[in-house]
Amino acid sequence: MNDTKGPSKNIPKHESQHISEHKNVSRCARFSPDGRFLATGSADTSIKLVEIAKVKQMMQPEARDGPVRPVIRTFYDHQQPINDLDFHPQNTVLISGSKDRTIKFFDFSKTVAKRAFRVIQDTHNVRSVSFHPSGDYLLAGTDHSIPHLYDINTFKCYLPPNFLDMGVNGAINQVRYSSTGGMYVTASKDGAIRLWDGVTASCVRSIDGAHGAAEATSANFTKDQRYILSSAKDSSVKLWEVGTGRLVKQYLGATHTQLRCQVCQAHTACFEEFMFHVTVFTIYFFDVHFFQLSISIA
Repeated sequence: MNDTKGPSKNIPKHESQHISEHKNVSRCARFSPDGRFLATGSADTSIKLVEIAKVKQMMQPEARDGPVRPVIRTFYDHQQPINDLDFHPQNTVLISGSKDRTIKFFDFSKTVAKRAFRVIQDTHNVRSVSFHPSGDYLLAGTDHSIPHLYDINTFKCYLPPNFLDMGVNGAINQVRYSSTGGMYVTASKDGAIRLWDGVTASCVRSIDGAHGAAEATSANFTKDQRYILSSAKDSSVKLWEVGTGRLVKQYLGATHTQLRCQVCQAHTACFEEFMFHVTVFTIYFFDVHFFQLSISIA
């Protein structure tokens, strides 16, 4: 884009405020829509729910010696590693997708509940989950090449009527709704980034070989829904125009290849000019206007 921008904001200094360990690799993390909670999922099959206010509370000088525990819930109900998490947009419900082929619903308003109160049994490894903004539907990205759309009131699964003729191949590593629910995007193992109509469930655009021969690992809409940020196992990050599928920008600086990675743009006022690229070993911060690598945290 050729529009002129002023100097980018500086990144404030950050340091660790709280560390809570799983017994195995932490595979996913998601903030609640209101920013009050953070959920993490692990290969140890557990989910930890952190209350952000308690993290801030324990950093106060008068609270350092008090029994402040930011992890307010730990859920155990999966048989295999957890791949993804999402919060319901209105209710105190957290969902998880797992390698055990299930999507589980947890009510985190109940202090003693450690197991799911509802379960969707899918036919494939559930790699990614995303709530519709209304909260009435959810998408599951699985080892199947077509996203599975579920009505959360009936648990019925819907697929496009012509999905066998779509010519789509490859498991789905990530699926994400746009903020209005009018579109959703998938990143697939076959290297394609696909844009889908949120009403008809038809694939309206496929960016094949978005990262060359590399497996596409994540795709997210930007805040204004005009663009899609994607990342892949080549460790690159690319910005695509939704309306045309045109490559707008490429962010360089990350060096790891053939590793699982994810990318997203910050939607808070403090960080809205930065984009985050997370690999197994490092978090990279990119300036979204000037293409440049701002900082990396190993």
